[in-house]
Amino acid sequence: MEPLVGRKEEQVILNQLLETGKSEFLAVYGRRRVGKTFLIRQFYNKHIVFQMTGIAKANTAQQLANFFSVISELDKSIGQGKLPTNWFEAFVTLKNYLQKLNQSRKVVFFDELPWIDTPRSNFLSALEHFWNSWASSRPDIILVVCGSAASWMINKVINNRGGLYNRVTQRIRLLPFSLQETENFLRTGKVMLDRYQILQLYMAVGGVPFYLKEIRQGSSAFQEIDRLAFSPGGLLATEYDNLYRSLFNHADRHIAIIETLAGKPRGLSREGIVQFSGIKDGGTLTTVLWELEESGFISKTYPFGKKVKDSIYRLSDYYSLFYLKFIKDQHRSGGGSWLSRIDSPAWRAWSGYAYETVCIQHIKAIKKALGISGVYTEESSWIDKDRSVQIDLLIDRRDHVINLCEVKFTEQPFVLTKTYREDLEKKLFTFKQEAQTRKSIFPTLITTFGMKDSMHSLGFIQSVVTMDDLFEAR
Repeated sequence: MEPLVGRKEEQVILNQLLETGKSEFLAVYGRRRVGKTFLIRQFYNKHIVFQMTGIAKANTAQQLANFFSVISELDKSIGQGKLPTNWFEAFVTLKNYLQKLNQSRKVVFFDELPWIDTPRSNFLSALEHFWNSWASSRPDIILVVCGSAASWMINKVINNRGGLYNRVTQRIRLLPFSLQETENFLRTGKVMLDRYQILQLYMAVGGVPFYLKEIRQGSSAFQEIDRLAFSPGGLLATEYDNLYRSLFNHADRHIAIIETLAGKPRGLSREGIVQFSGIKDGGTLTTVLWELEESGFISKTYPFGKKVKDSIYRLSDYYSLFYLKFIKDQHRSGGGSWLSRIDSPAWRAWSGYAYETVCIQHIKAIKKALGISGVYTEESSWIDKDRSVQIDLLIDRRDHVINLCEVKFTEQPFVLTKTYREDLEKKLFTFKQEAQTRKSIFPTLITTFGMKDSMHSLGFIQSVVTMDDLFEAR
């Protein structure tokens, strides 16, 4: 059995559910390929007494036949009966099977729940009845429902306004691995890459276990990106459309927003998305933005000193950015394709943006490196009124300090030149003038290999955070 890497907080929740002495209803959601099924199967391996996975694009009769196949395999006596004609009959069969078991904790696992709930199937109504009329009053059932369509899981299950209202006792939103979890995952697979190469992989595919599992021993990160992204039939070459169309109805609107944000490194306001994507403002846009954000494909930040309505959206899915920058409409493929792009203008622009995203998503590690883990902070971006000066990351601290963070992805220790220092001083001066803050401003460098001291850095840069710091626990 494969070891379960990372997921420490999630494992605490799963273990607590085993020990409550009452029935529990757990909803697990997260983007495709993130490892939801693996987590439940591995952790509850000894406790799962029933597991059904929905079939994509199947009708109600096919889903019921799938259910009957699973349960008749578990209980041979059921196989002699008739196939259920509806989900209410199916759940009666499930209840009868569960009553025969003597285990103190019985995990009932429905995977890819949105696929099971086909139109007019009444699956959710039958599930509600099963939980409310029988399972919830027992001391031994852990009902686990799982789905990749985050918006469906939240609207239909977690925030259900019908018979399942307020019935979910615990939820887990499963996110991709952090850098530390990614390193541990690769080590478990005997992939011995240094942290710079792991960071390169992470910037291309993120911490998605399904992608990381494809990385082979004995090859460099550059070779593996070549193989997966630029060779005929490579996983990353064909994943993009499947990724969005398997999660969202009318996925063209989601893809339009993703591709719009991919071309705007500074991010866009809602009004900007309307302008550049061609999608009309209104309720549909609100829903699509929320679905993308909840699924982890985009993130929302609040510019310093602005209100919620001034939120800036940016693309935060590494693979989508990588695909749109280098794989889609590619003119070159095969061995060496990725290496040929290294240090090109497009590569430098991409690596800078991707590394900024890594830093934003690892803000707890940055705070730990700065020694302010226990200080309340708010993170934001900032751009001046003339849109000529931008700060990608500000850490506004309760202890009357603001870290003005400059993020640089480099292959060597960073050297602060006279010109670069003057640019940073301009940023600092402009921010102080327009933000009208009385807090102390600490110029902070976040880079890969640290900074080489020079006459221009001494006494100016207050703190340096390195790539190694980002590999600390989330």
